[in-house]
Amino acid sequence: MKVHHISAERLTIDRVRQIIEEHYRLELSDDARHRIARCREYLDEKMQRQKSPIYGVTTGFGSLCNISVGADELGRLQKNLVMSHACGTGERVPNEVVRLMLLLKVQSLSYGNSGVQVASVERLIDMFNADVLPVVYQQGSLGASGDLAPLAHLSLPLLGLGEVEYRGEVRPSADVLAQMGWPTIELLSKEGLALLNGTQFMSAYGVWSLLKAQDESAWADRIAALSLDAFDGRIEPFCDEVHIVRGHKGQLATARRMRELLAGSEILSREKSHVQDPYSFRCIPQVHGASKDTIEYVASVLETEINSVTDNPTIFPDEDMVVSAGNFHGQPIALAMDFLAIAVAELGNISERRTYKLISGVRSLPSFLVANPGLNSGFMIPQYAAASIVSQSKGLCMPASVDSIPSSQGQEDHVSMGSNAATKLARVVLNTERVLAIELMNAAQALEFRRPLRSSACNEQLFEAYRRVVPFVDNDEVMYPHIESSVQFLRTAK
Repeated sequence: MKVHHISAERLTIDRVRQIIEEHYRLELSDDARHRIARCREYLDEKMQRQKSPIYGVTTGFGSLCNISVGADELGRLQKNLVMSHACGTGERVPNEVVRLMLLLKVQSLSYGNSGVQVASVERLIDMFNADVLPVVYQQGSLGASGDLAPLAHLSLPLLGLGEVEYRGEVRPSADVLAQMGWPTIELLSKEGLALLNGTQFMSAYGVWSLLKAQDESAWADRIAALSLDAFDGRIEPFCDEVHIVRGHKGQLATARRMRELLAGSEILSREKSHVQDPYSFRCIPQVHGASKDTIEYVASVLETEINSVTDNPTIFPDEDMVVSAGNFHGQPIALAMDFLAIAVAELGNISERRTYKLISGVRSLPSFLVANPGLNSGFMIPQYAAASIVSQSKGLCMPASVDSIPSSQGQEDHVSMGSNAATKLARVVLNTERVLAIELMNAAQALEFRRPLRSSACNEQLFEAYRRVVPFVDNDEVMYPHIESSVQFLRTAK
């Protein structure tokens, strides 16, 4: 079993992908364990000698920050916080996102600035390693005091409360804890706040969506190359000279990738009767490239976030400081996730336009890509489906981060809505995956009408792999299974 040691070493996006996809176990490094324990010891000592209130440690929360709590009630205060804030609703968060939440919460707590017990962090690691996944709901966070509601649901099982999914079954947390032999955690001062304050819900959705976006960006190029050859497109718009004089990194990379994918194509090398292609083909480097640049930027923002301490107050043992501030505010990633949604939606937007061109009955391709149109509707309606999905994505790209609704009696008077940006982004990512799958289905169908000419080696390899799961459609048949098979192909093929 592969092991990832939680430490102060920077957690990269690529490393997160590796941990999740290759099913690593988590372990605390000795250094992380020491930093967590030292911070806890410092906080206990600080409470003994400081007479003035410490927000969230010896006081209430939010607008109740001026109400002090007795020393004998501090543990109850933290338990009450977790219970009262577990107000999530709506759809469940997918298990793969919950696993990311656990990983990112452990990483954030491991720096020794949060005041938690080692035992609390170890229990989060236990749940990750055993696939005991808390039931968390998508709606309820404003993305400002951290992701309070979803992180409360993530934390309930530490107390033997709430529900978890284990081995495919949703069960009360208390039952699973008993089965695993895990005692409940007795929260100490500040611990509930450390668990609930933080951006791990929106960050987990952001990282999940980013990983999907990286894959979809690569697929968009591969599918576009297949579509371009099937459409009898031209190669000249992809020459280096055109893109060097503009200079955008993603644009140049896309043009070069398209030339690689199309190298050696018989279809491409034959003389063309048309002078230029529509924008959806000719401007692939400019559109796909801009999305690549955005994906790279958002990756840098999210990588900074997942290596950050984002709860409140922040504890600095070496400086003898406990500072109530605002690192839980999701604005830095809310803006980035809204931006990524637009970039990913545009990959779907231009993809649908290529699909439309392929079925339009031009350049010697039959209308709707069937040999006997009229009797057969062929690929008419998959394009409708793609258009519908693209339209929905456009609506979802309205930025969530431009909104703010004050809460907690005005104490929390500007919020990021980063959680809404994150969940909307995830829907856009899934939408674009479906649109690309529909384009691939059309491109493969169109390529067959170019036979006996052969496309490039890369395109033919993709075509042959795809044909093992989705057949050529000769006459009308039920199409939705082919669309679903195409989606699954994008998720599993390399």
